[in-house]
Amino acid sequence: MAEAYFQISSAGDVQVISLRLPTAIDSNDFDRLNEDLLGAFDSRSAVSWVLDVSAVAYMGSSVLGLLVNIRQRAVRAGGQLILCGLSPGLLRIFRTCCMERLFHISKTQADALRAIRG
Repeated sequence: MAEAYFQISSAGDVQVISLRLPTAIDSNDFDRLNEDLLGAFDSRSAVSWVLDVSAVAYMGSSVLGLLVNIRQRAVRAGGQLILCGLSPGLLRIFRTCCMERLFHISKTQADALRAIRG
């Protein structure tokens, strides 16, 4: 069922992950999401990633931890990751956790794609 929570598409040489999470996710589904999403980074040769969270209303600590792990995978592969589509509420969560220091954040997917292509 983890595949229902995200979709990966290509925008040229950039991989775009569209994340769709309910406000609550059970531990089995989260474990599967974690495995599938991190596996996508390992199985693709892309070094440029955009993670669109515009369809996500809330992130708990486990999802925030997953995002940190995703960022580490991208950086370890010599790539970059840009987050986009954070609602004002998600942006508050990121600021409260000081996570905006770890991530490049763009307002929209189009802005993220422009930024990643330099």
